[in-house]
Amino acid sequence: MAGRTPSARRGPRLLGSTRPPRAGGPGLNLVTCAPPALWVVGVLAWERYAPSGTQLIQLLAATPAIACAGTGHRRGVVVGGACALFALYPLGGVGAYEDLGSRAGTCLAILSVVVAGYLAAGRRARLTHELVRVREVAAVTQRALLRPPPARAGEFTLAAGHLSASRHAALGGDLYDAVPTAYGLRLVIGDVRGHGLPAVATVAALLGTFREAAHDEPDLAGVLRRLERGLERHLSGTGCRDAGVEPLAEEFVTVLLLEARADGSFAALNCGHPWPYHLAPAAARAGPVAEAEPLPPLGLFPLPVPLPRPSVLPLPPGDVLLLHTDGAEDARDAAGGAFDLAGALREVLAPGPADSGEGRAPDPAHPAEVVHRVRAALLRHSGGRLSDDVALFAVRRERGHGPPGEPGRECGKASCTAGNRRPPCGPADRRRPCAGAAPERRTAAP
Repeated sequence: MAGRTPSARRGPRLLGSTRPPRAGGPGLNLVTCAPPALWVVGVLAWERYAPSGTQLIQLLAATPAIACAGTGHRRGVVVGGACALFALYPLGGVGAYEDLGSRAGTCLAILSVVVAGYLAAGRRARLTHELVRVREVAAVTQRALLRPPPARAGEFTLAAGHLSASRHAALGGDLYDAVPTAYGLRLVIGDVRGHGLPAVATVAALLGTFREAAHDEPDLAGVLRRLERGLERHLSGTGCRDAGVEPLAEEFVTVLLLEARADGSFAALNCGHPWPYHLAPAAARAGPVAEAEPLPPLGLFPLPVPLPRPSVLPLPPGDVLLLHTDGAEDARDAAGGAFDLAGALREVLAPGPADSGEGRAPDPAHPAEVVHRVRAALLRHSGGRLSDDVALFAVRRERGHGPPGEPGRECGKASCTAGNRRPPCGPADRRRPCAGAAPERRTAAP
């Protein structure tokens, strides 16, 4: 349909889900049945046309084992054994196998291998079924922990993607989430030091804290302090013991918090995380936002009191912010060259080939398209061998959605920020500014 967005066409491609193998193995087909069939034919040809005095008829007993290795099905083992037994019939004219005892011994060897292969194929099927179940549980855990963001929140369109440096691993040390709240749309992206179960346990603890604090805290500084306290409790040992892992002595987390404002820009608090990139499709320009000095990562030093004023990241309608972890810029090719994220984003803004299904090119600035193209460029550059996990989070402010109504701008109330569906402020709110509203430092876009 003409109205579908790039994310609707691609769907699960952004999530990088892995389809689990079927419990029965690769199945019975010509490719998997060819090796045992060729083995039988080769043994028959050798016995018929090889010089006298060489007998390899015992090799027919290996046919069921070859079928078991090729198909993984019990039916394949039985079919392979039947073919081997049937192949003994034309060898009746071979002198060494004209007597009944020799042929009976060969038949017994084939049947023994059939029984052993049948049992091995059954065990393999059970283990494969258990593996499928484990992967299904892992996929559900990933969707619950590192869940995809909402496709639309107020005037913003969102998309995210994740690449793990560990093969077959669905989770790593990166985290991201988007929560529409009464105080506006709030985003988080972070990177936990290390890999493995300790990092995943820390990700779970921080995301759980953020999802509660985003709804409870009226200002972004309160959310950041809640994250600090949650990380302290987790690293103190209690949270790690509950997760069944040992706490790391020097674990820390880089965190970038964003909150949508009434004018469509974002307030930002940064604790040691890379600043996002600003994509301006109208000017075909992409670059990092002007960098302000970030706070230290959480877990290294206590947060200062008071916290500095949030930076402001302007986002005109139609522009995109790309949040990322440092794994995107640390990716290396075979020669050790670093990945040029800014250059890749400039290529993203270039129009792509026309979509054969709809006869038009996809929108290169759509968040789903941005995430997909950057992921593809990362994999091409690194050859699929990443040294660190990579998380990407794209946010676009849609055109045709101006700032909220005048009451929100008059009172400056946090609940009137973009992405909030609550009614506008009442007359009493218009007569006075919000309590605790502090001026904010503005960070210029590129």
